[in-house]
Amino acid sequence: MENNGKESANVDVGLRLRILREERGVSMRALARRSGLSANALSMIERGITSPSVTTLNKLSTALEIPITAFFRHEPPRNKVVFRKASERVRAPFFRGVWESLGGEAFIGRIEAYMLTLQVGASSGQSGMLHTGHELVYCINGRLGYEVDGEPYTLEAGDSLIFAARLAHGWRNTGDAPVNAIIVLAGFEESERPGEFHVTTPMDEGELEEDINVSGQMAKN
Repeated sequence: MENNGKESANVDVGLRLRILREERGVSMRALARRSGLSANALSMIERGITSPSVTTLNKLSTALEIPITAFFRHEPPRNKVVFRKASERVRAPFFRGVWESLGGEAFIGRIEAYMLTLQVGASSGQSGMLHTGHELVYCINGRLGYEVDGEPYTLEAGDSLIFAARLAHGWRNTGDAPVNAIIVLAGFEESERPGEFHVTTPMDEGELEEDINVSGQMAKN
């Protein structure tokens, strides 16, 4: 994730790995078996001696059954009022798209709002996502395909969709132009960060590099 503001937060990935592992009651040896990585390599990552590659993070996220973005989660102070300048949004580039937080990560209530930008052909991946709470989608421009519980919906500029987020769902840019949409997640369980499930996982370093280049082009447009 990126924060385009002047005070970008540094996230200790090794510390996040240890916290996530211990929260789930997984020993380092068990994680080594699940991920195919050595216990020594995991120990070096957790102690900040080495930095994990994207491939390694993919293996760890699969082993812990979490989205890869959980390793970069930043927990800011929660406030009753949140004002967010466009230049200060926390951004998560993914393959052919960008997921931008509109400030919900700093709000005290259980609601999160995001700006979703998709290049032509971008999608949420082959596997559907589901989480607690409710989801509202508002299409600003482009042609956005949403599938909810096996039922397809096509959203164009001005169209909206609301559904129970426990139903398997996914999205795709089905048009020939970029898509911009607002997605609002609300009523989820307090311990959950549903926005993380909406960011597709890069397959390797090369793909991640392309993600960053694409997001840079989007920012210029």
